[in-house]
Amino acid sequence: MVQQCHSQTKTEPNQSWHGKLNLVYARAQGETQLIHSQSQAPLKVQRPFYPEGKNVCHSVILHTAGGIVGGDRLSCNFHLEPDAQALITTATASKIYRTNGLQAKQTINIQIDANACLEWLPQETIVFNSALYRQDLRVELATGASYLGWEITRFGRTARGEKFVQGEWRSHTEIWQQDKPLWIDRQWLPGSDKIFHSPHGLNGQAIAGSLVWVKGAVSHDIIEKARELWHGEGEVGVTRLEHGFLCRYRGSSTTEVRNWFISVWQLVRVSFLSRVSCLPRVWQM
Repeated sequence: MVQQCHSQTKTEPNQSWHGKLNLVYARAQGETQLIHSQSQAPLKVQRPFYPEGKNVCHSVILHTAGGIVGGDRLSCNFHLEPDAQALITTATASKIYRTNGLQAKQTINIQIDANACLEWLPQETIVFNSALYRQDLRVELATGASYLGWEITRFGRTARGEKFVQGEWRSHTEIWQQDKPLWIDRQWLPGSDKIFHSPHGLNGQAIAGSLVWVKGAVSHDIIEKARELWHGEGEVGVTRLEHGFLCRYRGSSTTEVRNWFISVWQLVRVSFLSRVSCLPRVWQM
């Protein structure tokens, strides 16, 4: 039975949130269960869903404050015990508001035990102009464990004609296995008109995305299939890693990057996890 604990804390004097979410999944008798859930506002998790049977536990994270402001500190810890299978997503797009002079930060620590698998599929992050934001994500894999995660970021509220020309965005991702780094990715985008239009920055595009699959070596055929699944106007790339592969996107359409990432995710599921795609129902609302 899941153990739940909820609390609410808002710090003074700048009224920033220090939110926390700790989730633990365990497998017993062929079923993955969320056995421990501890949350502190504004983070919260919905009750578990099983749209594809009891083998895979689906969880949806809520951010009840509606957006992240300067000074906010959000911390998420996900632990999958041996053989657990979980898919975690977010209820809506995340919004990073313009800074009040302070940096907003989110830290995500993920521990995946032997033969467990996590699919971390958050919805889009929208970084407002003049935001100061940093995300640190670290994954620790045990032997036989696997991880698929993506990140889709929109810089500026493009529907309003806004560009990300002030502020700063940082994203640091590390995946380790038995003290060995499998993939380390550090991205930094200072807000400026020059960087926005530079080919070494956004090249005039508003959206950047990364998808990574890590478990073991993949064949050239898988890399080619991932490339062939791309049908859009943005710039993309697929790179083989020592223990998986990486997809990159730079463009202007959330729809096209989502559709490609979902197709690649389906490829991973069929090729490595022996299961078909099952879209989280919150994406269809």
